[in-house]
Amino acid sequence: MVTQLIPPHGQNLVNLELSSQEGAKFERRISQKNRIIIDSRVQSDLLLLATGVYSPLKGFMKHVDYLSVLNKMCLSDGTIWTIPITLPVDQETADRLKEGEEIGLMDESNRLLAVLFLEEKYSYDKMTEAKLVYQTTDEKHPGVTKLLRQGGVLLGGEIRLIERPVVPFAKYHYEPAAMRKIISEKGWKSVVAFQTRNPIHRAHEYIQKCALELVDGLLIHPLVGQTKADDVPADVRIKSYETLLREYYPNSRTMLAVFPAAMRYAGPREAVFHAICRKNYGCTHMIIGRDHAGVGDYYGTYDAQKLITSLSGEGLGIIPLCFEHSFYCKACGSMASNKTCPHNTDERLILSGTKVRQMLRSGQELPVEFTRREVAEILRKAYSNKVDHEEGLETK
Repeated sequence: MVTQLIPPHGQNLVNLELSSQEGAKFERRISQKNRIIIDSRVQSDLLLLATGVYSPLKGFMKHVDYLSVLNKMCLSDGTIWTIPITLPVDQETADRLKEGEEIGLMDESNRLLAVLFLEEKYSYDKMTEAKLVYQTTDEKHPGVTKLLRQGGVLLGGEIRLIERPVVPFAKYHYEPAAMRKIISEKGWKSVVAFQTRNPIHRAHEYIQKCALELVDGLLIHPLVGQTKADDVPADVRIKSYETLLREYYPNSRTMLAVFPAAMRYAGPREAVFHAICRKNYGCTHMIIGRDHAGVGDYYGTYDAQKLITSLSGEGLGIIPLCFEHSFYCKACGSMASNKTCPHNTDERLILSGTKVRQMLRSGQELPVEFTRREVAEILRKAYSNKVDHEEGLETK
């Protein structure tokens, strides 16, 4: 059964990958002075641009689109877009590159990943970007930290991918064209995506299954690009997702795939950005929970829901499913939220991420009302190994 899918953002799915023969031509003709090494976040952006995840973008933003995204949350043609996709370099590097030239984008091992057709070099105000995108200029914010450390000149222009950057967990990596084909073959007319950078606990499971009552398919789509040092490692998370889906989810209606993007921690703006990317993968709905893509206390609990809801009728094209904070209620004897539970906080089991990490480090059991035993065991072993390793280092 073949199903008609939701159109990509901007109507057309972008494909910027070159054949090996075309790539070889650029390998021969791009001079050494026009080759630059790009970091892991730019590499992930490069892959997502080339495979259509960032449709309708065809490269790193030029000044007019950059300013429009900052100030209006849309591209210069009016298409909704909330996160600047840029290629920063330092002034010395910018000075040796000329507009109109072909620039080779290299990884740390000097592999030529892509060619940038440099159309524009421009300076920008980092504090303005921080204030508009992250809603703070606090250098402790991980997104602001990254922004302030990057180069002061941005390179704009279309790209073509010559060789794909390495993607972790390749068995779960599908570019949008492949994902759309799978969704169509499954006959799913409606698909809800769940973005995560954490293990799935009972609260997540609860809202996922509530959403699955409304749609045909559920895509568990964990982000596996660059994250904060204290986030749960991706390999541990993937193992927990595999176990949970095998034991507690209907195989015919769920799918696990990785999202090889870097985490920006931009809160409301990143929630919209995540939804646009999932639309390009073929999803019709997106779960937006409490403090989506947030960090610390920089954003209001439901700010992401407010922003994405306000844009959903403005051409966003994917339906947000907004859920309140969920928890286990002892009095109800079940998972619940403020919308369904009348009991006071004394009856509710709510554990912060900090508390969970403390319990894991000290070897305490996580309550079954908080997480499935299988997931708790995976986390316990991972943290036990981490503590053993750290203690071993301390004694050396």
